[in-house]
Amino acid sequence: MLGQTLGSYTIERELGRGGMGAVYAAVHTLLGRRATVKVLLGELSRDQAQVERFFNEARAATAIKHPSIVEIYDFGWAADGSAYIVMELMAGEPLAARLKRVGRLSVAQAATIARQVATALAAAHRAGIVHRDLKPDNVFLVPDEEVAGGERVKLLDFGIAKLVATGAASRTTTGAIMGTPLYMSPEQCEGARAVDHRTDLYALGCVLFEMVAGRVPFISD
Repeated sequence: MLGQTLGSYTIERELGRGGMGAVYAAVHTLLGRRATVKVLLGELSRDQAQVERFFNEARAATAIKHPSIVEIYDFGWAADGSAYIVMELMAGEPLAARLKRVGRLSVAQAATIARQVATALAAAHRAGIVHRDLKPDNVFLVPDEEVAGGERVKLLDFGIAKLVATGAASRTTTGAIMGTPLYMSPEQCEGARAVDHRTDLYALGCVLFEMVAGRVPFISD
């Protein structure tokens, strides 16, 4: 895919690859703006439910106007039928990587990060969007001298977000469990359809606990 143009962005290099897709660095062909492109694997791009969840990330993030929500530039289909999303290219690291490296944070550091996450979640909830997969992997820390602590939080991966205000709830059925169990509220673990913004607050509590204690609050099968 290197050198291929998706929308107005030309792929420059691969940044990473996983079970569902690949992530590339790209540049706008006219503006020169750098970006990150997430591409869903070909076979998954033929699965309507997977594509809906993938594009749901772009729709949800775009609906929220907040500096701590990752900015989406474009999304669509590549010539080979693969679904893609173009978003801002960020310097920094996920909170999960930070915790793996240092073990735990000071109370002051943890509170600063948690406060930024909370304000971003508040913006999402005002827009009628529940993230439903808040965890350290989805909290990105970007150097920024303009904010307290010198780092700005960016919330990532709204792929399974529930769009309450528009009525376009994610396409999950009763009993389906989507999310990351270590950070999921009991009602979300039970597959309840009626989860609301409080499930994000529960997850934020788990993340805050982990930042300070160096482990998640509940460790069990």
